[in-house]
Amino acid sequence: MPATDYRGSSPASLPHFGRSLFSLRREQVHSISMEGSSLEAEMESFQQHVTDRFMELSSVAHDDLLSLSWIGKLLDCFLCCQDEFRAIVRTQKTQVLRPPLDRMVSDYFERSVKALDVCNAIRDGIEQIRQWQKLLEIVLYALGHQRSIGEGQFRRAKKALVDLAIGMLDDKDSNASLAHRNRSFGRSTGSKDHHNHSHGHNHSSSNSHHRSLGHFRSLSWSVSRTWSAARQLQAIGSSLNPPKANDLVASGGLAMTLFIMNSILLFVMWALVAAIPCQDRGLQVHFTIPRNFSWAVALLSLHERILEESKKRERKNSCGLLKEIHQIEKCSRLMNELSDSVHFPLTEEKEREVRQIMQEVSQVCDALKDGLDPLERKVRKVFHRIVRSRTEGLDSIGRPTHAE
Repeated sequence: MPATDYRGSSPASLPHFGRSLFSLRREQVHSISMEGSSLEAEMESFQQHVTDRFMELSSVAHDDLLSLSWIGKLLDCFLCCQDEFRAIVRTQKTQVLRPPLDRMVSDYFERSVKALDVCNAIRDGIEQIRQWQKLLEIVLYALGHQRSIGEGQFRRAKKALVDLAIGMLDDKDSNASLAHRNRSFGRSTGSKDHHNHSHGHNHSSSNSHHRSLGHFRSLSWSVSRTWSAARQLQAIGSSLNPPKANDLVASGGLAMTLFIMNSILLFVMWALVAAIPCQDRGLQVHFTIPRNFSWAVALLSLHERILEESKKRERKNSCGLLKEIHQIEKCSRLMNELSDSVHFPLTEEKEREVRQIMQEVSQVCDALKDGLDPLERKVRKVFHRIVRSRTEGLDSIGRPTHAE
């Protein structure tokens, strides 16, 4: 084709065309370079935010570690990290579609599905704590608001304390048989029913039986009775290792972002299981996170502190490491010891002891009243955020979104 036939170009205009082509190529190279530096900035920002958030979480005083308010902050941290992670996956769609990232992203979303069961079990654990709260409030009403404490009030408080002790003992020792015993009261739901009852109450079945169950409400309401929190955590952490050098190079560093998010998911679910009563609790999860990562230092420090707490003599047989559960156990123990040594009418000294313990009971009841509802809302939010993130993520890489 003659040069003059190409959009009216003439031989004289060809050098200009060559310069334009060279200029276009240079712009493309510059654009790719900018895209790379933008991704690098996003990943650095993500790592820095993870580091800052976990540093803040780890600065908590010993007495407030694993309190309702601290667990709430941990879930806020997860939600923020998850949002940033979603944004990176969304903006780097072309990278995510290529190996090895396609496999890694898919693997993260499959791990996150396993976290949905943990969220359901934790929500049921929160409901169990509510039942204990109601029993504590009976004790407080019987003994904390009376001008004079008589034998009748003490008897009523003692009955509530016995029910509380039985309820907490069942959570520690008899979850499987308790779940089986209550199976006839509710739905027989397995671990694949996430989307059917995703943190919404089935009012027709759940509410109609709630009163008759009392504080023996099954902890396995939302998971099958063979489900195990310990096994679920092991499944989430299975084969979770730092990315290899060739995967880091092939993914432009994004493999590290995936590893960080996987590690956060595992830690948050592990901390929830450590704190809240749930079926077959177990904390034997191995974190394969090198300490030379800046973001890992605070996370591993928290892991060690929580493990140390679980090994304390007074916490070893607890049904949950939540600070408020420890306070319930302490108040219950003090009241039981006191009730074994009282005679009526009460001496001034004994009445003073009762009033003092009731102050502690009142503080625990207030903490539970203020903290349980917000915590349940956050657990539900985590559940739905994981579902939405997984659906978006799998859609973006062209995978089916049903749980496998």
